[in-house]
Amino acid sequence: MAATEYFAFPSSLEISVALDRKVTELSKKAIEASFRFTVALSGGSLPKILGEKLKDNKDIDFSKWHVFWADERCVPLDSQDSNYLAAKETLLDHIKIPQDQIHTINPALVDNPNKAASDYVEQLHQVFGQGTPAFDLILLGMGPDGHCCSLFPGHPLLKFNDALIAPITDSPKPPPSRITFTYPLVNNATTNLFVVTGEGKADVLHRVIDLKEDFPSGRVTARREVIWFMDQAAASRLAVPLQKHSL
Repeated sequence: MAATEYFAFPSSLEISVALDRKVTELSKKAIEASFRFTVALSGGSLPKILGEKLKDNKDIDFSKWHVFWADERCVPLDSQDSNYLAAKETLLDHIKIPQDQIHTINPALVDNPNKAASDYVEQLHQVFGQGTPAFDLILLGMGPDGHCCSLFPGHPLLKFNDALIAPITDSPKPPPSRITFTYPLVNNATTNLFVVTGEGKADVLHRVIDLKEDFPSGRVTARREVIWFMDQAAASRLAVPLQKHSL
């Protein structure tokens, strides 16, 4: 069973510093072991918090990174709704990852979520081979409804285990059409790391972590560890013991 750790920070800036250090650690270990680092990103506020410090990191060999997205909206890559664009502006434009190691949704298929999902599975197989990929790190956010990736409460995709990537055309949060990692893929990561900020997440965090209510984010596990980085506002209702991260 994966170890789970909970960390609370005074602000998102301290989270950015801790993320920079944790990602540096995981990247170095993965590159030493397998000559590459595989990471999946999410949208929301995460790209900005991640990029704040990481974009200036000189200790990481970014040329060995392969970057995917845990979910993506079926929109053009230059759309303000694109998770890729958010990461590009806050991080990818500032570091040197070979373009063919940045694995986006196929922009020619954004009008067909089913084909876009199948294409993304093929992109995974090109990097990981057949079988279920084991990402070194998946960075996740959590919505006020407890969703992660594009796995929403009460949605049929919560029970979808037949493919690594699933299309969704009825997202309760716009835009409605997306592709998303499914649990077999998410839970096969070595490390899953949540970044959650803001008072608006405090209630659902309490329900997910303390009360163990069945929300999508609470179903996430990993091969080795699940880590929660939260600001004090988001963690304000938690009863679980919180650890201090040395900065």
